[in-house]
Amino acid sequence: MDLKLKHGTWVVVCDGRREIVLENIGDEQFPDLRTKSATEAEAAPTSAQGTDRPGRVHQSVGTARSAVEQTDWHDRDEQEFLRAVAARLDAAVLAGEVAHLVIVAPPRALGVLRKSYGKHLRGAIVAEVDKDLAAHPVSDIEKHILGARAL
Repeated sequence: MDLKLKHGTWVVVCDGRREIVLENIGDEQFPDLRTKSATEAEAAPTSAQGTDRPGRVHQSVGTARSAVEQTDWHDRDEQEFLRAVAARLDAAVLAGEVAHLVIVAPPRALGVLRKSYGKHLRGAIVAEVDKDLAAHPVSDIEKHILGARAL
């Protein structure tokens, strides 16, 4: 069944750095998405986020040493941003600002979001679209959303 956007439905388009909230001010037959808010996380260079060399571990027996895997600071920042997006959306649903949501995110970001959904948010989601559309204009996002399938 094709996705029908009720009046007032929010379409949340995000990736690890950007979040765009669009609201349908039209109806199911003639949706009209308008930007409600947009957020972009600041990305500091890796050199400003951590050391440039991974740590070393000495073995308990002998002289062997091993390197510890270096933390991917950008990946960690993206996950924190996505968890914050989920928390904001859950609060909006709980406050009664929105009753129906469509989440649009790349597959990896969608996985992080799903783990962070609160109970109220989970009940308000009518569809998830696993596409990276955060850098696309609203007209392109509309085309992709209207061709999507409901949950």
